[in-house]
Amino acid sequence: MYMPVILGTAREGRQSEKAAKFVLVELEKAGLETELVDVRDFLIGHTDNTGTTELARKWAEKMKRADGLIIVSPEYNHSFPGELKLMLDALYQEYMNKPIGICGVSAGPLGGARAVEQLRLVSVEFHLVPIREAVYFSEINELFEENGEIKDAAYSNRVKKLLDELIWYAKALKTEREKEYRKE
Repeated sequence: MYMPVILGTAREGRQSEKAAKFVLVELEKAGLETELVDVRDFLIGHTDNTGTTELARKWAEKMKRADGLIIVSPEYNHSFPGELKLMLDALYQEYMNKPIGICGVSAGPLGGARAVEQLRLVSVEFHLVPIREAVYFSEINELFEENGEIKDAAYSNRVKKLLDELIWYAKALKTEREKEYRKE
């Protein structure tokens, strides 16, 4: 199964990159094929869901192949970054009936909870299937060592719980998507 991890901010000095890399390693440990997809590589200046730009085609290929995805996003002003929204808006059909796990990141105690809420609402409009489990990386500036190691080992179990649910949905939805493709 292929499940990319989307790093949802292009901000300089972003701390959420540490969380995204941690999640990526946990997916690899679980035996999933994955990669880190950086929103910086898909920066566009306008919404274009035609799929005709080079960046949109590149993003579409990843999402066509994906069995599900995880977004790791910081919370900015009670929501998620605009560059992530523009990247998501570049596609539509490629998201259909695929599960999405969401990890929030914040410098404060809520771990990006409001960004997670907003991403769940948006993902429904794309016909993605947001799972219940989420991981909230609170106090991000204190959570990781300088070398990128996480200080709180409990986060491995939190990500595992998210992955267990995400994989279950990915398998079930893939089976149903394949039935639909066979009908065509």
